[in-house]
Amino acid sequence: MVTAFKDEPITNHFLDHNSQQQNEQILQINHLEIFYGEKRAVNGITLDIEKNAVTALIGPSGCGKSTFLRSINRMNDLIPGARAKGEIIYEDLNILSEDINVVALRKEIGMVFQKPNPFPKSIYENITHALKFAGIKKKSELDVIVEESLQKAALWDEVKDRLHKSALSLSGGQQQRLCIARTIAMKPTVMLLDEPSSALDPISNAKVEDLIVDLKKDYSIIIVTHNMQQASRISDKTAFFLSGDLIEYDATEKIFTNPSVKKTEEYISGRFG
Repeated sequence: MVTAFKDEPITNHFLDHNSQQQNEQILQINHLEIFYGEKRAVNGITLDIEKNAVTALIGPSGCGKSTFLRSINRMNDLIPGARAKGEIIYEDLNILSEDINVVALRKEIGMVFQKPNPFPKSIYENITHALKFAGIKKKSELDVIVEESLQKAALWDEVKDRLHKSALSLSGGQQQRLCIARTIAMKPTVMLLDEPSSALDPISNAKVEDLIVDLKKDYSIIIVTHNMQQASRISDKTAFFLSGDLIEYDATEKIFTNPSVKKTEEYISGRFG
């Protein structure tokens, strides 16, 4: 079944969303190991990611959480010497398989990075660039997708009268919400967020947090954050990473009020990290 996507045109979705079963988990990670050359950065991690929930990945710098996140849409493939073992099961497919169409996969599992990275184009073109590449050319269809995406990213009212102005004229917080809208436009089912508000001011950070909570009704969201308060505010489940190991994974309320592992309690309380 995996090989069916090997030569799939990128104008099509990786899967038909309407045919998805309403499973409790959107992803099953089994014995995942990730290497950079001979160095192992992630040590045999197994966990399930819940559908339509926000899952936070926390831990000190260099603990493997961002490496883990990037494996979910094969971004680590871009790093020379990086390789992965184990399974990441998405809709009954192991997305680590060599036969997976990675371009199509990244339409299904979108990513927003730490630093806003809008294209040096207009706001409108930022959202339509990938859509046109995927074969959507009709202006009326593009117009609808642009408005819908900006509405979902809580940005439409702020930019609807300047869609053809440069995206670089937006504030940092607006640029990050534009990047989220750009991801939404591709109609993913999973959104990966790598510290999406760490470079933002408190007001913009609050807007992004509110947006993430609102988006989980339509998407399954995995977020890397160094901000313990952010993780406790917006996530449903929290995974604590340390030195490439998954130390504890549970409901966020339990992780922050009654963790089962001493190392988790020490990190949450600020005794290290």
